[in-house]
Amino acid sequence: MTGQARAATVRRMRTTAPAAATPRALRDRAAHHYVLNGHSTVAPPLPAGLYLVATPIGNLRDITVRALEALAAADLIACEDTRVTRKLLDRYGIATPLTPYHEHNASEARPKLIARLADGAAIALVSDAGTPLVSDPGYKLVREAQAAGASVTALPGASAVLAALTLSGLPTDQFLFEGFLPAKEGARREHINELKRIPATLIFFETGARIATTLADLAAELGPRQAAICRELTKLYEEVKRGDLDTLAREAAQAEEPRGEIVIVVAPPDRQAELPAADLDALLRQALERLSVKEAVAEIAAVTGESRRGVYQRALALAKERDHDR
Repeated sequence: MTGQARAATVRRMRTTAPAAATPRALRDRAAHHYVLNGHSTVAPPLPAGLYLVATPIGNLRDITVRALEALAAADLIACEDTRVTRKLLDRYGIATPLTPYHEHNASEARPKLIARLADGAAIALVSDAGTPLVSDPGYKLVREAQAAGASVTALPGASAVLAALTLSGLPTDQFLFEGFLPAKEGARREHINELKRIPATLIFFETGARIATTLADLAAELGPRQAAICRELTKLYEEVKRGDLDTLAREAAQAEEPRGEIVIVVAPPDRQAELPAADLDALLRQALERLSVKEAVAEIAAVTGESRRGVYQRALALAKERDHDR
């Protein structure tokens, strides 16, 4: 074929190709790139499966390179709020399509995502901030993806829970994340009381509108434990206040309503404090209704911090009383 004939053939191919082909090709190419420090980088291919990707809790620079690669190479990103996630993607030049997945549409959206996984798609799951599955419905998607035989991979990163715990200056060997406490005062007080004997640092999420009342309830139910209020973590106006619950509650009651995301961290109970015998018996009776003696002892000893030997002796006595009554 002569040069002129080849050129004519190429022109005909360009004019007869579908108009949507070029834009689609550009979109596909762009979706596999990310921009970091002004440099565009091709993301490695991503095998099919579900990827749980942690995203920054405030400072967008807290993203990991592995997270950028996964977000860029994925076929789809499932997120709580597409507007929030789009800000992160725009920052790093990522053009992967987004689809909403949150508590209000999860039951409808989940089967569609499972079907995409079955077709061999690579799907990234993110929350608005931090690690997905913490205070969101993501665990149901993970459970069904695993049941369907899909690969599930976690990409760790930012977490408000761990950031607050490490900043608090409180014990980190054992901790319990409780998320948001009940909105109604009665239910909130009752739930806090149930946590009183747990031998671990307690971590709560809270809003500015409720922080004063929540601190007051924590102080009333838990006593003057040491605590920390961590606000706007990793952001420009990050703030950490430390003190006993009584003092923090009084200060919050007198201050203006704070803005931003808040994490409350509360110290564990004094391990030397003795649990009243009546309370221990009540806990054991409840546990013995659903567990064996050995299992009940292990659970109550862990929850109360009491010695396993002492709990075992009471459990045996209560089990004998129960069997005798029957």
